[in-house]
Amino acid sequence: MNASWDILKILSDPTRLRLLALVMREELSVAELQEILGMGQSRISSQLALLRQAGLVSDRREGKKAFYSLRSSLPPKHLTLLRAATDSVADLPTLTDDRDNLDRILQKRRRTQEQYFNLIAGRLGKNYCPGRSWEALGHLALRLTPAITIADLGAGEGLVSQLLAHRAKQVWCIDNSAKMVEVGTELAQKNGLANLVYKHGDIEQVPLPDKSVDLAILSQALHHAQHPQAAVNEAFRILKPGGQILILDLNEHTFEKARELYADVWLGFKESALHAFLKKAGFTKVEVTAVAREENEPHFETLLASGIKSGR
Repeated sequence: MNASWDILKILSDPTRLRLLALVMREELSVAELQEILGMGQSRISSQLALLRQAGLVSDRREGKKAFYSLRSSLPPKHLTLLRAATDSVADLPTLTDDRDNLDRILQKRRRTQEQYFNLIAGRLGKNYCPGRSWEALGHLALRLTPAITIADLGAGEGLVSQLLAHRAKQVWCIDNSAKMVEVGTELAQKNGLANLVYKHGDIEQVPLPDKSVDLAILSQALHHAQHPQAAVNEAFRILKPGGQILILDLNEHTFEKARELYADVWLGFKESALHAFLKKAGFTKVEVTAVAREENEPHFETLLASGIKSGR
């Protein structure tokens, strides 16, 4: 195809235009495009096939993966036409979300290439070493906690907060189970932690004032929320400017029994969903990373999401 009129017909489909806007920036696999666009594989593949037949994109095979990019030998007038079309819709929310998701995918690529987490996981526990464990390293890391005010949202008994309180200025544990609050309060008193306070409340309506904490933690709590976005919004509200949110939660899975066994409302979240929750709440410097994967079935994977509340 070399007629501008035919290219205009190709560009009339919003999905094809979104795909072109992405591959004009970076060579991407079908799986990456699925994650960015939130669409099924068959829909994306069929649209890519049309773009390839039109001579607008090229594909490259790498094992079982197919990567797509803008055809390098496009005539200048056709390239100008594509740029004009994508520029004309660049400010639409959908295209803005696509760019944010693309940036996140590229960050994920770099992390994978550096093999940072694989290096840690491969060395730790591969060979036995007396005294070396994730539990011990966790205690070491928690001792680095600065003198800040922390909110542990959906804390349960607050075992992490029990450790954080040894260094933090103040730790608030919020949980909607009166029994959990009672047990946690007893633990805090037993361990002499006067700066660790348990409050009965919901993570979607946190009983803390605006701009009152430096760090908000949602550790395996978000998938119990009826409205996850509301919980993230509440974390944003209670954080001081410059404060940080940390979320540990499950990657999306299909283990339906979790609803019955663990009272889970959500079967985990996609990386893109956690990223979207934080961005919509107003957080900046948002990052989402897979940090652990269980060896036994159903192989639950844990994601770590973080963001900063900017402003004054």
